[in-house]
Amino acid sequence: MADKSEQWERGVLEKIALAGIKEQRSARRWGIFFKILTFAYATLILFFAIDWKGRTEIMTDGKHTALVEVSGVIGPGTDASAERVNAALQAAFKDRNTQGVVVRVNSPGGSPVQSQNIYDEMRRLRVKYPAIPLYVVVEDMCASGGYFVAAGADRIYVSKSSLVGSIGVRMDGWGVTGLMDKLGVERRLLTAGDNKGFLDPFLPVDEKQKQHALAMLGEIHQQFINVVREGRGKRLKESPDLFSGLVWTGQKSVDLGLADGFGSLDYVAREVIKAEDIVDFSQKENLAEKVARRLGAGAASALAELALRSSAGGIR
Repeated sequence: MADKSEQWERGVLEKIALAGIKEQRSARRWGIFFKILTFAYATLILFFAIDWKGRTEIMTDGKHTALVEVSGVIGPGTDASAERVNAALQAAFKDRNTQGVVVRVNSPGGSPVQSQNIYDEMRRLRVKYPAIPLYVVVEDMCASGGYFVAAGADRIYVSKSSLVGSIGVRMDGWGVTGLMDKLGVERRLLTAGDNKGFLDPFLPVDEKQKQHALAMLGEIHQQFINVVREGRGKRLKESPDLFSGLVWTGQKSVDLGLADGFGSLDYVAREVIKAEDIVDFSQKENLAEKVARRLGAGAASALAELALRSSAGGIR
């Protein structure tokens, strides 16, 4: 009788424990579900409360200078992406009260593709709107891809202490083969294609792959040089160092023909364009986009956690 009683008690305890585990699992799943629902609800409210596209209709009622900012790293998803900058340029040129467009550059560079797209759009708009001049005003830095963009303007104005140039291309990487040898770590890489592990940082440098990478960099560098020559024309005072990747002060950049003169945004608007009022057409990520991006990341994390728990079939 004692054994039967113990078995009965053990059975009851097991059922209670399993029920508790199931209840905890269900509560956590519902908690994750309500988190996702809250994210979706907040996003929906922001969608209607704030301009989702991050673009507001700019109303102008007088002659003005149009401003477009290229600030920070030039690349997809940034405020200095080709998508945002080109949209701002198009709106600025299209406005019937725009007397001139100023692209204010403060950038160390970035994607050569994005820079090329902005440069091409600047040149296209200059042809489409020949009566509207296009100038670049450099703040602290106009280097690499930043100067690629600047070369598309009619004139470039700098401060004497601005940093200008860096007409070159780079590919960053690192190697840890020596450290792996010391730690006794072996790299195992299987590929279909002799060069699929191109410049793998865990393997010694392959000379053929290195030469291929240098050839690609040289090709992109020549494209950069061609753009600068096209944009600056006879104003350039070419020398062996001009396209070497060196950076110069604003003072020296004027001497080399990389820039045309000294002046701030206000100076160019007032003295060159003769339209002192400045209207900013720059396209920047607004509050809705920033919050939605964070909410989206949170929702994705919650979904991943839910999927993990469901597949595991238990509490972790």
